[in-house]
Amino acid sequence: MGNFLSRSALSSLAIAALLITGCSQSATPANDVQAAATNPSGPPALVSAKTAFGPMYKSALAWSPDIQFITLAPQDLPGFTNAAGKAAMWEATFASPSKHQYRVYSYSIATVQPEIHKGTSANFAEPWAGASRDAMPIDLSFFTVDSDAAYQAASTEGAAWLAKNPGKNLSSLQLASTYRFQAPVWYISWGDKKNGYVAFVDATSGKIYKSK
Repeated sequence: MGNFLSRSALSSLAIAALLITGCSQSATPANDVQAAATNPSGPPALVSAKTAFGPMYKSALAWSPDIQFITLAPQDLPGFTNAAGKAAMWEATFASPSKHQYRVYSYSIATVQPEIHKGTSANFAEPWAGASRDAMPIDLSFFTVDSDAAYQAASTEGAAWLAKNPGKNLSSLQLASTYRFQAPVWYISWGDKKNGYVAFVDATSGKIYKSK
């Protein structure tokens, strides 16, 4: 009898152990799926100007409701390589006529310690003397051509020059509005002043205003 009770007890313990093991094993894949969903593999993707502009514009509006959009340009972020009109980090300048100040906002796809943080950040406000002929406010209704589309238009227009100068890298990509053009333009250049190619792309239509 005692042996029977002992064998029964051992059987019960073995069954319980199997049940616990089975529950543990069945729970593991679910945890793995959840972890994979919350921690996707691979580095964050480069973004176009319009993608980065939205969060910066919203943050600037919180600083001053009368902001004027002045410039937008990509920046270098350690560990990433900007390409084809997309970047890991963008900077936009906004000015406030009522405050007589401007602020530079940034949007980054990743944190790079100690100074760069993922998302939107803003520098300290600086004195602003107002719009000038070379730095006019950009009407948002005219900002329809994104940076990657502008880059494609410029590189297509300058395909012959780029083919002859494969070592000349992109040296400038900036959205601005000046007295020289009726709409804001993307200023895109490769190389330098001595040996370079420059294109002005209409930010509304995508038309090449001028290239050299």
